[in-house]
Amino acid sequence: MNFTDAAIKGILVGLFMAISVGPTIFVIFRYSLKYSYTAGLAFVLGVSASDIIYVALANAAASLLQQLTPYHRIIGIGGAIALMTMGLAGFFKKQTAQGGEPGSEQVSGTGFFKIWLGGFLVNTLNPGVIVTWLGAVNIIASKPAIYRAVLFGIALFIILGIDFLKVFLAGRLKKMLTPTRIGYIQKFSAVCIFFIGLLLMINTLASHPSDKGKEEGGVNKILSVR
Repeated sequence: MNFTDAAIKGILVGLFMAISVGPTIFVIFRYSLKYSYTAGLAFVLGVSASDIIYVALANAAASLLQQLTPYHRIIGIGGAIALMTMGLAGFFKKQTAQGGEPGSEQVSGTGFFKIWLGGFLVNTLNPGVIVTWLGAVNIIASKPAIYRAVLFGIALFIILGIDFLKVFLAGRLKKMLTPTRIGYIQKFSAVCIFFIGLLLMINTLASHPSDKGKEEGGVNKILSVR
């Protein structure tokens, strides 16, 4: 059993998933800047929960995720609509001037759950995430369970760790920002989220269901997974 090989591949998968530019990084910064690092962490934990479920399902029965292939367009359109709606809502939401420090706006327990759920749904409705995890499992399907456990365990740990760093990076940046500048950043993030959703919608509608390889590659190129 080559655990070194499993660890190296786990590191590479984790770095690819965590560093890729997708909708989550913009939402992490938006929540962290508007509220506090705890809001950003709630979102990250929702994303992580989605990743864990996908990895568990893919390893337990890859065929279950393969059954989602005929619904790839539906998933893509649903994810695109969700991202564009989130972007529009964030852009047009009135930014009220606050007397406290940036990120001092309070979030209730219910609010944290909504943020967590938002992270879960954004990641779950991202077809690139489905394609990547399923593809990774298919490549090493013949490997022993312990090999796959090491690889995906390391990958998930790295993804979560880097997402945590994104949250705390946003926390450090907000100390240098005024409420007005934070408002501009939030609007910029909202625009980015909207256009990622728009690109996903265009790619999903333009792809041919029969051309599976081309469709999957297009999704990954646009979203870079996360």
